[in-house]
Amino acid sequence: MLDMRNVRKVYRAGLVETEALSGATLKVNRGEFLAIMGPSGSGKTTFLSVAGLLDSFEEGDYWLDGENVRHLSDQRLSKLRNQKLGFIFQSFNLIPDLDVFDNIDVPLRYRGMPAAERDTRIEETLAKLGLVARMRHLPGQLSGGQQQRVAIARALVGRPQLLLADEPTGNLDSASARQIMDLLARINSEEGMTIIMVTHDHEFAARAHRKLHILDGKLIDPNSSTSGPG
Repeated sequence: MLDMRNVRKVYRAGLVETEALSGATLKVNRGEFLAIMGPSGSGKTTFLSVAGLLDSFEEGDYWLDGENVRHLSDQRLSKLRNQKLGFIFQSFNLIPDLDVFDNIDVPLRYRGMPAAERDTRIEETLAKLGLVARMRHLPGQLSGGQQQRVAIARALVGRPQLLLADEPTGNLDSASARQIMDLLARINSEEGMTIIMVTHDHEFAARAHRKLHILDGKLIDPNSSTSGPG
């Protein structure tokens, strides 16, 4: 599903170089639930940006669903993001003046999907996530947990092959956070959705199939004596 080999990402500001990823190597199989932990500034967000095709990288190779993305055009990368990837962010990133239904509709409109098919997919996803009664509410009329469920619905409606979650419980109270984790675990177990989740929470990381740490741009498997998952 995802195969990164010796990926290096460097940020430059004038004469200063910061190595955000240092030879990151990782293989994630289809249907796996992977948690990545690490302190602030360790490279977690950069890793997700590269994995999500939102940022380029200087060295190494990255195969997504069998396709090496390193030298692809921006147009091809954009198409892969829209068709194969789903994103969940800590800050929800909902459009405030669109209701729940229309927020979920955005990626399908971008894909050029016919209206009837979009409506069917959105209604199915709303029902699955228990949001039917909220479909005409604006984000500001929802609790944090409900907003994150809308964000998950938006990520799932396009039927991605890989879901990337960046601190999905970070802005939630403990009860809402556990509900979101229950939902992610169910999506993974019942639908076989491949999930990579960045989190600070050890309790939630323990619910993944596998847990890695990232430090100074290096991926470290705590169950291995070498850096990287092998």
